[in-house]
Amino acid sequence: MRTLLIAWLFGVMVAGLVLVSGTAAQTPAKDIGVAPGILPSSFGDAVDRDIMTIRDATARFKTTEAAEAAGYKRVTGCVQHQPAGAMGYHFQNDALLDTTLDLEHPEVLVYEKMPDGTFQLNGIEFLVPISAWKSTEPPRIMGQALIKVDSIGFWFLHVWTWKPNPSGLFAPWNPDVKCQEASSMNH
Repeated sequence: MRTLLIAWLFGVMVAGLVLVSGTAAQTPAKDIGVAPGILPSSFGDAVDRDIMTIRDATARFKTTEAAEAAGYKRVTGCVQHQPAGAMGYHFQNDALLDTTLDLEHPEVLVYEKMPDGTFQLNGIEFLVPISAWKSTEPPRIMGQALIKVDSIGFWFLHVWTWKPNPSGLFAPWNPDVKCQEASSMNH
């Protein structure tokens, strides 16, 4: 009788653990409410986890001073392509320019200059130099192929991890990003 009771209790505990662990495994996508308009994305749980990885890795770069201290240097003015929108200011870490794409170490941080003169981190950009890429297939990350732009010598992919983009998570231009000064760069 005692053996049956122990076996029954063990079975109840195992069933309880399976139920709890199954629920826990399904909750990450449901609990992603920290980025309204960004998460959850329409690309599925894997991309949502990648976005959270990027956000965790780049949260320390909310200021351009922090980005510069980590080796990111401003390489553009505010880049725009109206009426599609703008990208913003690009802060690039040249030490990361190679064929490796890493969610925790994006090559570029993209900022928007706000009316008060401060910069707001809006997203990141993955870059691969065209001259370094030897495959006939484009580099890929997060299930997305990078876009080749011969005129600048790079493959690139924007990911709007900090500011929602009505044009899409991976769209180059964000209509909600504005270039404040007249000296912005037009594409």
